[in-house]
Amino acid sequence: MKKLNNKVIIVTGSSKGIGKEVAILLAENGARIVVNHSNSPKEANDTKTQIIENGGQAIVVKADVSDRAQVTHLFDQTIEAFGKIDVLINNAGTMISKKLKDATQDDFTKQFEVNVRGIFNTLQEADSKLADNGIIINFSSSTTKLMLPTYAIYSATKAAVEQMTRVFSKEIGRGISVNAIAPGATETELFLDGKSQEQIDKLSSMNAFNRLAKPIDIARVVLFLASDDSKWISGQVIGANGALV
Repeated sequence: MKKLNNKVIIVTGSSKGIGKEVAILLAENGARIVVNHSNSPKEANDTKTQIIENGGQAIVVKADVSDRAQVTHLFDQTIEAFGKIDVLINNAGTMISKKLKDATQDDFTKQFEVNVRGIFNTLQEADSKLADNGIIINFSSSTTKLMLPTYAIYSATKAAVEQMTRVFSKEIGRGISVNAIAPGATETELFLDGKSQEQIDKLSSMNAFNRLAKPIDIARVVLFLASDDSKWISGQVIGANGALV
């Protein structure tokens, strides 16, 4: 039996990168997937097509998680299409890598709006619309522990996500578990953008396996957290970083 048979799962930001890999793997394990994007319809539809060609079920819903009305639309469209929501995976995020002194007001606002307000919005919706005994998985980052230059604001947003995860796990009730996953450096377009080979090699050398993570490495951990096998884990931040920190 597939681990996620008949579970309905929203994966925010699943048109590309880690979110896409997560959506495809969960669908392969029997889940019905809501592919969410804010501004990449072609890539989102490519993800949906790949899931369907693999024998899975998926729909695409456009919604900017930083906008509460659009998040309400995302949840309502999911329930209209599939009748319920079992798992919420908060993967959508943005990263602007600059020294603190060089960051603009817009850089600060954009990262907090998507990375923190986005999860605030989805958690508020999930409080009443996620099924009993459901599962919530928020994406943090191992940068919260690394003190890497140029990541001050991004890391601050992810630290906020971790604290909301811990507290909300004790608030929501109804048998719902709430955890965060904190990947390390992962080969995605978002992460590799603007980095030199020297930077990539340095980051690769900081973990125990001397390589960057592949999106599938992270997706496999999400698969476990999205399954009922993980139900006694709640209020935790799971590092998926190859002993980076």
